[in-house]
Amino acid sequence: MNMDSKVPEVRFKGFSGEWYEVTLSSVIDVRSGKDYKHLGKGNIPVYGTGGYMLSVDSALSNDEDAIGIGRKGTIDKPCILRAPFWTVDTLFYAVPFPGFNLDFLFCLFQKIEWKKHDESTGVPSLSKIAINNVPVYATNELEQTAIGNYFQKLNSLINQHQQKHDKLSNIKKAMLEKIFPKQGETMPEIRFKGFSGQWEEKVLGDEMTVTSVKRILQSDWTQSGVRFLRARDIVSAYKNEDPSDYLYIAREKYNEYSQLSGKVEVGDLLVTGVGTIGVPMLITNDEPVYFKDGNIIWFKNENRIDGMFLFYSFIGDLIQTYIKHSAGTGTVGTYTINSGKNTPIKLPTREEQTAIGNYFQKLDALINQHQQQITKLNNIKQACLSKMFV
Repeated sequence: MNMDSKVPEVRFKGFSGEWYEVTLSSVIDVRSGKDYKHLGKGNIPVYGTGGYMLSVDSALSNDEDAIGIGRKGTIDKPCILRAPFWTVDTLFYAVPFPGFNLDFLFCLFQKIEWKKHDESTGVPSLSKIAINNVPVYATNELEQTAIGNYFQKLNSLINQHQQKHDKLSNIKKAMLEKIFPKQGETMPEIRFKGFSGQWEEKVLGDEMTVTSVKRILQSDWTQSGVRFLRARDIVSAYKNEDPSDYLYIAREKYNEYSQLSGKVEVGDLLVTGVGTIGVPMLITNDEPVYFKDGNIIWFKNENRIDGMFLFYSFIGDLIQTYIKHSAGTGTVGTYTINSGKNTPIKLPTREEQTAIGNYFQKLDALINQHQQQITKLNNIKQACLSKMFV
């Protein structure tokens, strides 16, 4: 953006000239939501600051699309409302005046730092006056329409990937409940073709060594070398997030301490014991790694159980319920080495373990692909919001 000439940095071909400054009172009519409890059931959606709530038999807006913006509570999450709709009294709906494109204005609403206009010292609040007084820059209706259409298509792509991501995530959740036996049972509800028979009930301490590592001093941390994991790094990895503050130890220190503790190998499982407990990380390559003793429990698998099956077993209800109960009722729950040794697991044949592990691995790969597309498209959207507006 060129602040002197009021011209955006990026522009569609064929458009020129400066944008002009106006207040929102000149481009939208801000209207109040109302209570819906007197209404009957129907097919008209009711929206609050958290999104869709339920459907009723009457509309506040029958034929005018609008932008929803929170009056109280969540004030910085504008949304497009397609008529017919009803909004509750904590959600304003702003209807564009003639000559102003809804999708263009929605972009402007997303650029505004609404929390700066908060009028409350408690629950965040906006008033019609505060909204109306917000200054924005606008352009002619043709350019508004071109910009609005571009962002509408971009939002549509993001929503498509989000819907597919959510659908696959729901499938994964349902299959975790059905492919692993429920509490008190030894056979799952759903099984891959060719497998039968009961699963064996074991505890992990009987199947593998459950331990941690020799404590390393904080002064041994370095800027490069062998990756040093904290519990929160495992949580980030589970969420497919990339921490910006990696820690390392020198390879010489790693070799020294690993002679005492052993080295983490492919197929081993590391599980968080503090903070967000019970989050697993499967070791899938030969890259050396060390970690914070006590904060992370080390399951030395030694190829006793299929690695992927072990990982997804830790996400399943049986082990997660055990971890929750074994953590105690204090303010800070912990998952200890002793708890790790007593962790229950139900095991089918090795062939069935592999089939189950592969299934969930492929499902997660699809989920991650959609998440990567969502992230990529959102980054494009934010860059365009920055460069295509004054």
